[in-house]
Amino acid sequence: MLINCVAYHQGQKLGDIAIDAIPEHLAKPDCLVWVALQDPTPDEISHFGHLFALHPLAVEDALHGHQRPKLEEYGDTLFLVMKTLEPDGEDGIHVGEVDLFVGRNFLLSIRNQTRKGFQDVRARCEREPHLLAHGSGFVLYALMDAVVDRYLSVIHRLEDELDRIEGRLFLKGSSARRNIAALYALKRKLISVHHAAAPLHEATARLYGGRVPPPCHQLPEYFRDVDDHLSRILHTVESQRDLLATAIQVNIAMISLDESSISKKLAAYAALFAVPTMIAGIYGMNFDHMPELRAPLGYPLSLLSMVLLDVLLWRRFRRAGWL
Repeated sequence: MLINCVAYHQGQKLGDIAIDAIPEHLAKPDCLVWVALQDPTPDEISHFGHLFALHPLAVEDALHGHQRPKLEEYGDTLFLVMKTLEPDGEDGIHVGEVDLFVGRNFLLSIRNQTRKGFQDVRARCEREPHLLAHGSGFVLYALMDAVVDRYLSVIHRLEDELDRIEGRLFLKGSSARRNIAALYALKRKLISVHHAAAPLHEATARLYGGRVPPPCHQLPEYFRDVDDHLSRILHTVESQRDLLATAIQVNIAMISLDESSISKKLAAYAALFAVPTMIAGIYGMNFDHMPELRAPLGYPLSLLSMVLLDVLLWRRFRRAGWL
């Protein structure tokens, strides 16, 4: 589906144009054509690929979708794949994809399975015509910056989620199985963020250092800023993964402590029952030569000794924290 097809001249918006008018505007000097598609059909992708003379291999990747984030050069045209991350419900993450074709005087963006559009990016570019005059390179930067900013918002949500889980670890009556399941789910979300940010970090490094592709020649400091944000995101992800591993170990330790406490209680109660059982067993043997069997106070004394010994053991276990 076509979202926008707009032409700009030296950073100033000329207006929306028809698809058939794209070749005419591409032929004009200092003119930029920015086309945005959302969940397009294969025929639409092939048609725009023909209009912009895109490389068949890049068009094939866009047709198939589900690509790993990457940056490829085909002559003077760049093909960039980015993963979009958006909050999904209470704690979920929705993963989408954005494919960008960047030429000297055009930019074609293809959104797949993304919920939030880039209207704010277009508005930002139009508010800064002096930067938009640099051409497609600035639009590429603005789109990358918007995607990376959404990574940051997801990271902040995951940090809050980890804080909530850590707070539950030491609550009395908290379910250990529930905590382990929540920690494992959080680990999978962090892996999703890492899979989106790490390859993009590698690709961004090629846009400001060494041999810079033609559309990005005049904006190296802007792409360096995006790369810095990605570095911070990856550092945060690694820190979160370390904290997550620690939280899992703490949860396992809490489970071991609970099991040890239960074992101590069972052992203490077993000892309390063992004393009366031992005394009753001794005097239940019925040997002939047991003087206590004939004593008038034998029965009450045996009961009293059972009670006294159990009271002493109970107090001892209470002091030791077993009961």
